[in-house]
Amino acid sequence: MLDRVINSIDYLTERLGRIGSWLAFLMVVVMVVIVLLRYVFQIGSIALQESVMYINALIFTVGVAYTLKEQGHVRVDVFYNRLSSKAQALVDMFGCITFLLLTAGFIIWSSWDYVGVSWRIREGSAESSGLPFVYLLKTTILAIAILLAVQGIAEFLKSLKRFKQG
Repeated sequence: MLDRVINSIDYLTERLGRIGSWLAFLMVVVMVVIVLLRYVFQIGSIALQESVMYINALIFTVGVAYTLKEQGHVRVDVFYNRLSSKAQALVDMFGCITFLLLTAGFIIWSSWDYVGVSWRIREGSAESSGLPFVYLLKTTILAIAILLAVQGIAEFLKSLKRFKQG
């Protein structure tokens, strides 16, 4: 059962990470289009320029959990590498609960009203020709915290499993 939960979360995170890599490519293409339109054809588009910000937010949203899954986050390994596998698992479990899950919970708690108000008024761009989806952009704040927490649970379960195996 534990492996099934871990594998399901890891699979979801892996798929989202792959989407993020394609979004990075899409962002480059959009940037090239913006530059070509502006400097070759003297055409500017605020909506197109804002779309880069939306794509960038999506890359970070799906990429943060993927980075955690792939152990790409910053870690201070002064003592960690010298510890036994069981002790490393304890440190990882402590870090997941104390830092990762509490921080993700705080982000959700503190940004819930901010995002909710944006949804209630269907907040749009301050620019008249901008994108009318600022409320969706702000929703990525919650999505980042939720995806990070879910992957954090998988990482905690992996550490728990490693701790039990000794």
